[in-house]
Amino acid sequence: MPKAFVLAGTHSGCGKTSVALGLLRALSRRGLRVQPFKAGPDFIDPGLHSVAAGQTSHNLDTWMQPEPALRALFSRHAREADVVIVEGVMGLFDGRSGLDEAGSTAHLAKLLGLPVLLVVDTASQARSVAALVQGFARFDKALPLAGVLLNRVGSPRHEGLLREALTLVPEAPLLGCLGRSAGLALPSRHLGLVTATDSPDLAATLDALADWVEQGIDLSAVLSAFPDLSLPAVLAAEAVSTLTHPAVRPTVRLGLAQDRAFCFVYQENLRLLEQAGAHIVPFSPLADAELPQDLDGLILPGGYPELAAPELSANTPLRAAIRAFCSANKPVWAECGGYMYLLDELTDANGTAWPMCGAVPGRAIMTPRRTALGYREARTLADGPFGQAGTLLRGHEFHYSRLDGAEATHPAWRLTASDGTSACDGWAQGNIVGGYFHAHLASNPEAARRFVEACRGE
Repeated sequence: MPKAFVLAGTHSGCGKTSVALGLLRALSRRGLRVQPFKAGPDFIDPGLHSVAAGQTSHNLDTWMQPEPALRALFSRHAREADVVIVEGVMGLFDGRSGLDEAGSTAHLAKLLGLPVLLVVDTASQARSVAALVQGFARFDKALPLAGVLLNRVGSPRHEGLLREALTLVPEAPLLGCLGRSAGLALPSRHLGLVTATDSPDLAATLDALADWVEQGIDLSAVLSAFPDLSLPAVLAAEAVSTLTHPAVRPTVRLGLAQDRAFCFVYQENLRLLEQAGAHIVPFSPLADAELPQDLDGLILPGGYPELAAPELSANTPLRAAIRAFCSANKPVWAECGGYMYLLDELTDANGTAWPMCGAVPGRAIMTPRRTALGYREARTLADGPFGQAGTLLRGHEFHYSRLDGAEATHPAWRLTASDGTSACDGWAQGNIVGGYFHAHLASNPEAARRFVEACRGE
């Protein structure tokens, strides 16, 4: 049975991603099969996890995914592992609101029955760390806090003070102290950390993080602190199917843009589409001059088209091919960066306008500040490849650009935020659906089946 735990933090920026990557790499270097997961809607951390562990990381989100679907996804990938590590999101108890646990790392840990290993940033504090850890340990009695990792420890003297202080909190065992090391900081940019595909020295960075973790943590002792995962109980959830398997039907060929400009995709979305009868065919809008042959549908996911705008714009043959594909009224699903690529123009952060596909009217303009962030419930405003108007999906929105034109005439979605406010998003006409909204198909698996059926022409 695998060991499994949630690696949480006291707050965003406490170093939990660095610790997670170091643990994944260190354990995998020992020959263990380590299965990573990421709490929340994040696209970037799972890509880094996958390189560190050599196993594809998957998102677990208590708001976007119904509980049976979440448990089934977890069990499907956890059962073959030696160690399972779920990296949390934000602070341990942070979620959709300040009043309940929905969407939080704590909520996820409780749903899966996993103990929590808490990362604490100890910079500029000593005895106060005891008060902080005690608060986290006692805030929710139903949440098992199995141990604490202290990060950014400044010196041996600092470590001694911290160790003394934590003897006052016996319910939170100290399992490691990690020294401060500015040279290990992960590079970041708008939307978060630099993606795995844009990190040429990633292997060396991951090995350095693994060395750092092994210096400060007794990995064998950490693993022995956690009970074996109770897989029989977890695997029972897999019997609850989130999508009825369709009868044997001809497979459709579904093109997926996949390169450093378009890399934000939920692996579970692809699995649900494949289960419904799609064969995923990757291609690169940066490198390929034409679309793969005989495609029945197209997915243009999010990513960083603004950072590759000159190259995307220069690939005029592929832009023309995508425009022609859209004109043929074949199903096209474009999210955020993919939607920006479908527009007439993309204006980058320097104010330079780059021609894009011109399949949808309007232009995306990069802004210096974030323009949207948060969970969204989306209702389709027109019949289309996801089903009839009124189809509901859950997901999120996160971008640094604004749209000039397009959405006012044929909006795709009515998006409702956590605070109840709503607004229109995107473009929908015929079989084209595009917008800033990132959908998680586990929130409505029927939409995956409908999309594949639309690709069949049904």
